[in-house]
Amino acid sequence: MGRQSGGGRPPEEAASDGAPSRHAWADPGAETVAPGVHRIPLPLPMDGLRAVNVYAVEDGDGLVLIDGGWALDVSRDLLERSLAEVGHVLADVRRVLVTHVHRDHYTQAVAIRRAVGAEVVLGVEEEESVRDLMAGTSGMLANQPARLRRLGAGTLADELEAVPVDLSETLAFYEEPDVWLTPGRVALDTLTLDAVHTPGHTRGHLVFHAADRRLLFAGDHVLPHITPSIGFEPARPPFPLRDYLTSLERVLTLPDAALLPAHGPAGGSTHARVHALLAHHEVRLADTRAAVAAGAGVALDVARALRWTRRERAYDALHLFDRMLAVLETAAHLDVLVLRGELVRDASGDVITYAVSTGSTPTAEGT
Repeated sequence: MGRQSGGGRPPEEAASDGAPSRHAWADPGAETVAPGVHRIPLPLPMDGLRAVNVYAVEDGDGLVLIDGGWALDVSRDLLERSLAEVGHVLADVRRVLVTHVHRDHYTQAVAIRRAVGAEVVLGVEEEESVRDLMAGTSGMLANQPARLRRLGAGTLADELEAVPVDLSETLAFYEEPDVWLTPGRVALDTLTLDAVHTPGHTRGHLVFHAADRRLLFAGDHVLPHITPSIGFEPARPPFPLRDYLTSLERVLTLPDAALLPAHGPAGGSTHARVHALLAHHEVRLADTRAAVAAGAGVALDVARALRWTRRERAYDALHLFDRMLAVLETAAHLDVLVLRGELVRDASGDVITYAVSTGSTPTAEGT
């Protein structure tokens, strides 16, 4: 699941000059983005992201999907109709390679396995998160209130806990995959993929690089219009933003390829977008440090000092879920600045505080 950090959620309306909306990519139907590779956008029940791209790769007499979508009746129906457009049926799906554990990528892969026996493949570093979700907790939201209180956002934590959340239907589609995939070569009949570990958005996120076809199935790691949320998962690592920035640099070591993202239109240089994302986060880190230097000592206060979305919205103008993400992502930026020695962090009290460094050794403990 991707969310905009700093740059913001894109506007929903069409351009005033009559040009297609930047969300035209989410229109139903199959788009052939390379020979034998079809992009199928499937609907999402949320206000910020309209669709998730599933890629159907023709493989011998069957199909391999990259990501599965969200297990919803409307999504399943549209997937079947879109596959029919390219001469296939759901039973042709032999395998689903899932980039990461989030429900808009994983849960329909499980539903497809139940329906037609397709093999589900997921990165091995997602194992802890999957098992947490299988335990029947409320998933990604379960541990957020406690974290928010540590970040100075107690009122926000109270708001979050007051909202009734029934994830039983979604959690019912969390099962172990058939294969816990380690990074390396994935050989298909029609193309060869390299599974590359790109933690940050989640700890086990994978991208699939087809060097000979100059294609990168990027999941939520590299998105054309937005930046992904960082570390929003049950088994959160200590420094998800550090991991994400390192993973972006790792993608630059691969030969450049056409970007095939999970959200947004396909095409364009992956490397160009990675450079833009790295530059965005450097600006965000500088703004975060400036907010601390101006007196904002906890993550909530820093988030209030920053602007959010492409419309430069104030923190208080965001919806509840986006305010939560804003505080969590602000904390991730603060912790990177601690690792760089630019800030110091004090976690000795109930609320974690930050201050501009005067030469202290940075802590090795994340939020």
